Amino acid sequence: MALDRADPPRTAEAGLDRLLAIARLRVPGTERGLLLLLAALFLLFSALLPDRFPTAATLQSMMFQLPELGLLALAMVVPLLSGGINLAIIATTNQCALAMAWLMKTLGPAAASGPETLLVVLVAMLAGLVLAVLIGTVTGFLVATMGVHPILVTLGTMSLVDGISIWLTRGTVIAGFPEPFLWLANGVVLGVPVSFVILLAAAGVTAAILGRTAFGLSVYMIGSNLEATRYSGVDTRSVLIRVYLLSSVLCWLAACLMMARFNSASAGYAQSYLLVTILAAVLGGIDPFGGFGRITGLLLALFVLQVISSGFNLLGLSQHLTLAIWGLTLLAVMAVKFLLAPRLAGRAATAAGPPRHDEKG
Repeated sequence: MALDRADPPRTAEAGLDRLLAIARLRVPGTERGLLLLLAALFLLFSALLPDRFPTAATLQSMMFQLPELGLLALAMVVPLLSGGINLAIIATTNQCALAMAWLMKTLGPAAASGPETLLVVLVAMLAGLVLAVLIGTVTGFLVATMGVHPILVTLGTMSLVDGISIWLTRGTVIAGFPEPFLWLANGVVLGVPVSFVILLAAAGVTAAILGRTAFGLSVYMIGSNLEATRYSGVDTRSVLIRVYLLSSVLCWLAACLMMARFNSASAGYAQSYLLVTILAAVLGGIDPFGGFGRITGLLLALFVLQVISSGFNLLGLSQHLTLAIWGLTLLAVMAVKFLLAPRLAGRAATAAGPPRHDEKG
């Protein structure tokens, strides 16, 4: 039988469409599955390390370690839900941190205390917030108006912001901040780290914005279908600008905690977190193509990753192996999606019933 030369391209296109459909597939019970995985990991490490892992000290240590990555993941999730991405989250975080660090060192000594020191800290934090708003607004404007994929726009802003930070500081570290500021990342209230409370508050506010406001609904609509959203009367440019503005504000929060945690700021901090934030988002059920996902799933994914990291650390295993297991976890999730895709598609077709044909008399 002769082969039609037009068949291979159509076959390849169909295969690509199937892969994209699988990637977009939302497996029911994602959050329940993550809860089960989290419980299984906790029981596993508790069995392997009965005297070290299931303790209040280990739990508190995990709560201390999670907030910076958690805030950066939130900053990544908001653009992902809109069908975009923000590769500049680390660059934005570091530049905000450097600006605040410079102001704190310039306006007041680290050892000072009292109302004047608090004023210096507040002025520096406000300046960092203004810088974050500026970066987010410019990035959002470029994404909304240039018609170029956000990955290219944010790659450009990442390089620009990183370059400015390195040029201004010559790659040096700015260290030594006032004690009241350091309390943000090192303070404890009723046994719970202040930084963890800040993460939960930021996650709650972000979830409320995305789930209970017209802006949040527009974000999901844009992620599902940008053109249809535009034709429905939504000002998509304004929404996209606010998406990247919100992302940058979350970066500013992460910058505050990173500065307080390390008592220093540098243009080179947290570079390895960029891809981990995407991994956490996808593991938490965020659709990488936009339109679907919840903050609850992201938080559960972050807890899973942190439990793996802490457990491996207590076992004395290499951090590189932890990264490998994180990647393996994501691949396992994608494999489950691939295996369940035909079954779930069949159930959806059955629920929809046979196509209806109108009879004409």
